[in-house]
Amino acid sequence: MKRNIISYISVAAVCCTASVACSDFLTEELQTDYSSKTFYPSAANAERAVNGIYNNIMFTSDQNMLWVFGDVASDDSEKGGSAGDKSDIDYINNFSAMADNGILGDYWTYLYEGVARANNAIAYIPGIQMDEELKSRLIGEAKFLRALNYFHIVNIWGAVPLRTEPNAADNGNLALSDVETVYAKIESDLSDVIASTVPISYSGEDAGRVTQGAAYALRAKVHLFRQNWGACLSDIESLEALHQYELAESYQELFVPGAEDNKEVIFAARHLSGQNPGLGNILNVYFAPSVETGYYFNAPTQSFVDCFNEQTEEGETDPRLDISIGRPGQPWVNGDTFDASWSPTGYLVKKYEQPLSEVPVGTKSDGYLPYIYLRYADVLLMKAEALANRNTGTDLEDACDALDLVRGRAGLAPTTAGTQEEVLAAVRLERRRELGFESHRFFDLMRWGREIAVEALGPDIASVWTGDRFYFPIPQSELDSNKGIEQ
Repeated sequence: MKRNIISYISVAAVCCTASVACSDFLTEELQTDYSSKTFYPSAANAERAVNGIYNNIMFTSDQNMLWVFGDVASDDSEKGGSAGDKSDIDYINNFSAMADNGILGDYWTYLYEGVARANNAIAYIPGIQMDEELKSRLIGEAKFLRALNYFHIVNIWGAVPLRTEPNAADNGNLALSDVETVYAKIESDLSDVIASTVPISYSGEDAGRVTQGAAYALRAKVHLFRQNWGACLSDIESLEALHQYELAESYQELFVPGAEDNKEVIFAARHLSGQNPGLGNILNVYFAPSVETGYYFNAPTQSFVDCFNEQTEEGETDPRLDISIGRPGQPWVNGDTFDASWSPTGYLVKKYEQPLSEVPVGTKSDGYLPYIYLRYADVLLMKAEALANRNTGTDLEDACDALDLVRGRAGLAPTTAGTQEEVLAAVRLERRRELGFESHRFFDLMRWGREIAVEALGPDIASVWTGDRFYFPIPQSELDSNKGIEQ
């Protein structure tokens, strides 16, 4: 089956780190290795280099561990799985991870690999003789992907080395840049994307690439994290002026095959089954029960279930609960009735799950559901939060209007929140319900401050939290190799 998807098949190394990928999605012949001297002289190779950056945002292997930090570290889920399987996740879950934690080291390496690939493209593509409009677009895509990687890096580790040049022997020893400096660089990269020839939309085989809307949405999110409410709202206004995005008619539409092309999706990692090298979504097996050969990680908590404490206007359970997770007595993705014994918490994630019958190669690790990084419901909730925090003029009423668009899609009545604190509390609750298991919750709790985070996460984090925000320790591998970090 051929789908509209960028084919992110890694085929070569550039400057020792940058993998490349097929540019015509499914059919391009794999090529031999390139060096930094031979890779970039052609436009075709420039496109392959940028495609290789997309590879690092996919969930094609267990190296992309965003879910561990966004979900498991939050109050939405526990590690799940068998007791001894990926036991380093337990230390992240209870905030006792040390610098030698394997998950920390692996994900750090993975994210900085994405940064390195982007740095190579940004450095070398300008020197290529090629169509200037395409050149600008490719550099814009690379800067967006670098910004996305750094957004995850800075939110997990805080002050980090800010690498913006291709790897070199004298470039590995960098001092730590503070959080605001990293955020400023992310914003700068995204501003460059907006100023580039990156379009507002694509058609055909280019669908899924970085767009103007993706840059506005991510920059708005960075402003939100920095509490720059006016700048956040300005970017959201610019995004809405593109007239490219709207809420899906139903929540279910976002978590089925083909969801990546829904008008609500702003940016997503696209996956494809049956390819060699593999392009399938490994979360399909990671979150599945053992009866389906899965590892049953990322097990939802009772606390997450309990937050769905409102019925729809028709008196029914909020539909987002059973779309998000499997729970006893309800149908699992294959039609079987979910059994509480499938999970140590009694629940499992459904958003990235497909029945085996939908996976052509017959393995759960090769699913093709997308992973959505940015969607319009998230933007609406960011808008509501920024308006409520700014709280001038009609901001509270406008915040409730944005909030009610999301609630209304789920069948909930308009919010009754009136005061600033009530509106903010309503937004925080709605973000948890709407965006559950999309790797937002832990980072939301961090930016909402110590009081809210500790109430949700408990004494484990309270006992180790120092400073304005909790950050995980920089991996020992980086401390050992980077002599620029003071210890």
